[in-house]
Amino acid sequence: MLIIAPFFAVCHLNSNFCNSQSNTIFRLRQFNEIDLMTQIFFTFNVAFHVLSPTYLKLIICVFSRTLVNNGDENPDRGNWTNKTEYILSMIGYAVGLGNIWRFPYMAYKNGGGAFLIPYLLMLVLCGIPLFFLESAIGQFCSQGPINMWRAVPVLQGVGLSMVMVNALVSIYYNVIIAYSLYYMFASMQFPLPWSSCSSWADRKCSSLPKGSPSEQYWDHVALQRSSGLDETGPVVWHLALCLLLSSIIVAAALIRGIKSSGKVVYFTATFPYVVILILLIRGVTLEGARDGIDFYIGSQSNLTKLTEGQVWKDAATQTFFSLSIAWGGVPTLASYSNFHNNMFLDSVIVTVINDGTSVFAGFAIFSILGHMAHVYGKPIGNVVKEGFGLAFIAYPDALAKLPISPLWSILFFFMLLTVGLDSQFAAIEVITTCLLDAFPNILKSKRAVVTILTCIIVFLLGLPCVTRAGIYWVTLIDQFVASWVMLILALMEIIGFCYIYGKCNS
Repeated sequence: MLIIAPFFAVCHLNSNFCNSQSNTIFRLRQFNEIDLMTQIFFTFNVAFHVLSPTYLKLIICVFSRTLVNNGDENPDRGNWTNKTEYILSMIGYAVGLGNIWRFPYMAYKNGGGAFLIPYLLMLVLCGIPLFFLESAIGQFCSQGPINMWRAVPVLQGVGLSMVMVNALVSIYYNVIIAYSLYYMFASMQFPLPWSSCSSWADRKCSSLPKGSPSEQYWDHVALQRSSGLDETGPVVWHLALCLLLSSIIVAAALIRGIKSSGKVVYFTATFPYVVILILLIRGVTLEGARDGIDFYIGSQSNLTKLTEGQVWKDAATQTFFSLSIAWGGVPTLASYSNFHNNMFLDSVIVTVINDGTSVFAGFAIFSILGHMAHVYGKPIGNVVKEGFGLAFIAYPDALAKLPISPLWSILFFFMLLTVGLDSQFAAIEVITTCLLDAFPNILKSKRAVVTILTCIIVFLLGLPCVTRAGIYWVTLIDQFVASWVMLILALMEIIGFCYIYGKCNS
């Protein structure tokens, strides 16, 4: 009952919110928001309804509709220019780095193809309903994740928690984008610098997966990793410059809010699919690719894993992590939609594409990892890693063994860059939207300044993460911020809107 509750809550939003004229919180779209000229034409349209000839009434009606459609439905906050920009932004936000480097490992660890059963069940029972609920709330009230909780004042702290989580995740994503930028620039040379042991390597460097040149390069060159969190060390300047470049790109894309980011996502939300397809086609032509795919979701699938509770927990966590539920991004992006937009269809499209991307990316990843295991003469399990190990050690090592390796490496890290940017756009938009909603009279005309200042603050907060101990801070954020916190916030969301607000207004 708790899982299905979001569907009933959305139905309640449509019936109770819309019909209640006394609810001043959500009455945001008033007739007086239409500009004066449009109201004049509406008045003339009524006046001429009886007195004017049919053709004159038609002209006035069409002209008045044109005036309304040429502007935003909500001129105070603005709306998406068109439906495509909204869908692409939602897909770009939902499809993140977890689809590329987390899901394939989760599937491999939890029984391969068998993992798809709990994963798809969690999508239907949790993912789509909660994504739908957040979209409905954001679209209806046209407010960010803090103001939307005015409907349940006792739980407004949940909105603040969402923004705090989002702020920490934005620091995390900014650093990951910096890593991707550095590796993309480092790939513009032949041979790739991590293709063999060099002067920066220590005595443990070998041609085996353990202590491989790519692992040594990641630790000693890219990160300049210290021995522990207590040994901070100086800022690694090449990462700091990449972090600055990342912040500049995000600020430039969001300088006009959704009006500018909506144009950028035409490229950033679609290009990763082109790269994944290219890598998949290249991967399946390599020796050992079939073994890698079999270990991913093939003949090596283990159905007995379904009896383990950990598998179902991983499926639920991956669904929440992948769809970015309870981070505040979904209601924020939906708050710029038109009031009568078909949010249910959008939710189904975005969630299905998101899960399909995870499965699709896994084939590209494991086909090349299979080839890598074939080259080393080792089992797949000895070369498979998750998270940073997959993206910056195992996969670069595999790409270094391909012909024209710089090309494949540049494509891969440029894909990581675009995937990270889409998520970062939404993360920064959540923060700026909350500020603009909180102080509309002061900040409405200063969106560009608010965006730039937000990106500067995120950049400064990210500097400790690009010191020699920075990877330890990034790992802490990755493991603790975006884990149980999301599940708790989602639970509070269901309780607040389904059982408190819904019951009080039934």
